[in-house]
Order: sequence, then structure tokens, then C-alpha cells
Amino acid sequence: MKRARLLLLPLLAAAPTVGGQAVMEGVMMRDRERLAIAVRKPGGDILLDVRPWFSLTAAKWLKKPFVRGFPILLETLVNGIKALNYSAQVAVEDDEEELSPMAMGLTLAASIGFALLLFVVTPHLFSLGMKAAGFSGGVEALSFHVWDGFFKMLLFVGYIAAISYLPDVRRVFQYHGAEHKVIWAYEQGADLTPAGARGFSRLHPRCGTAFLLFVLAISIVLYAFLVPWLLTFYAPATTWIKQAYIVAMKLVLMVPVSAVAYEVIKIAGKFNTNILCRLISAPGLFMQLLTTKEPDDRQLEVALAALRGAVERQPAS
Repeated sequence: MKRARLLLLPLLAAAPTVGGQAVMEGVMMRDRERLAIAVRKPGGDILLDVRPWFSLTAAKWLKKPFVRGFPILLETLVNGIKALNYSAQVAVEDDEEELSPMAMGLTLAASIGFALLLFVVTPHLFSLGMKAAGFSGGVEALSFHVWDGFFKMLLFVGYIAAISYLPDVRRVFQYHGAEHKVIWAYEQGADLTPAGARGFSRLHPRCGTAFLLFVLAISIVLYAFLVPWLLTFYAPATTWIKQAYIVAMKLVLMVPVSAVAYEVIKIAGKFNTNILCRLISAPGLFMQLLTTKEPDDRQLEVALAALRGAVERQPAS
């Protein structure tokens, strides 16, 4: 583990491979197959940990467009949970070891399960309620999936808005803003100091918030057309089995949904000056008004430390 106070010196020209994530009292930055987690210790020092990126896409075929989205989503979750666990230990000076592979697997399964329960199962149950109230048709009707999409978006925005009032989450959202400002400064070749990064936007088109929003939006469209179509091939006669079958179908469809969403956000981020890509990115940027807050200079210092740890290359021996 690499522990140091960091001098915030200018870095080399930016590459489009840098991404990041806010953690507890810190930031994780990734550049290609390397990540760095910088966390502010209670005493004020910045602790830096540089490690390899855990990847599920080593095979070439898993890196192909419209295939890579789902495995990249999973590996991002694994690395993100590890980074959060590490930052929590550093932030409270806890000497316990990081999560074991079994604990990591259980945490990942619980995280995915909670997200699917909240954003797949719950909207479906709400839509069944609208059908019972006479405001929607059955699952074969477009109106059912319109309600499903409406409730899904409402839950997503409401959940983000609600947790933003928690003080600890607000601190994470400030580090999220610091991460974006530093990445913008790096990509634009600006001075990589708090003063140099401060003037950049806290919103970024490649943000994971935008990815989640694309996943939700694309799932609404695909579910509205694919679910009724797939029911023409097979539809259980028993009502509760039919509903369980449809929910299971939606869970399986999350694989192609995430694959399409990943490609959309890649294009939108690469051509962020294009008017069409700006329109595509606009909802995700709007959501970042909730998921990012303006950071202070100390938080920018941490984000810059993480960036330096991720992009610096050791000289060949």
C-alpha cells in the first residue's frame, strides 16, 4: 500500500480512459487497468492506495460493442464496493481487513438484488395496482408499461433526492463533484491544482449517474415492446405465475439493456460537443445536479491525488 502526502503537480496530457467514483472522504480514479483510491484521514493526511483494476473483460469477445456493457457494469460494481469498503476503513481508522471474496460476493448480490427490487419489481407492482384501479390495461398493453416507466423514473429521482439530504451522502456528493472537476481539468490540459480545477463544471457526460438514467430509459422502451411480443410465444395461464414470469423476463432483459446503455453513454461522452449528443446527455447532466455538490479545495486535493495515482506510470526498471 502506498501512503504519502502528495504534491499536486501538473500531469501529462489527458487520455479519454480516466473515470472515477466518489467514496467516503475520498475519490477513486481509474486509468485503463489501474485504479487509485485517495482518502482524507481524520488527521488530515491523504492516504493513497494504487491497485490493479479487477476486470471481467479479459477475453477479446467480451470487449466487443453491445457485449461489453453488462460485464463492465459488474466489474465496476465490484471495484466500486472494494473502494467504498477501503475508504470507510481509512476514514474511521478501522484496522479490519477488507472484504473477503465471499463477503464481496454477498455484498454484490445484495446490492444488485436491492436495485432490481426497487427499480424492476416495485414499479411492476405499482403498475398492477393501476390496472386494478382501472387506469391501465394488462401487461400486454402499452399503457401498463407507460405506468411502469413512470413509476420507475419517479422512484429513481425520488430516491436520489431523498438521500441527498443525509449529511454523509452530501459529503460523498461533494467528492463526486470534485472527481468531475478534476477529470475535466485533466481532459482539457489545465493546471492540475485546486485553483486550476475549481472553475470546471461539476457535471460530466460520462458519469455513472447518466449511465443509470440511460439504463432506466432504455429499459422503459424495450419493456414496452419486447415484453408483449415475448408473451405471444409463451404466457403462463396462472395469474401469479404469469406476473413472476414477466418480472423474471425483465431481469434477464437487463443484460441487453445495460449493453445498449453503455454504448450510448460512450458515444455521448466521446462526442460531447455534438448537438445531438448534448441532447442525449442532458437528462443525465440534470440528474447530476442532485448527485454532485460543489467541493471545497481540500476535496479537490484528494481528487487530484487519486488522479495522479491512477495516471502516473513508474519508469521501467
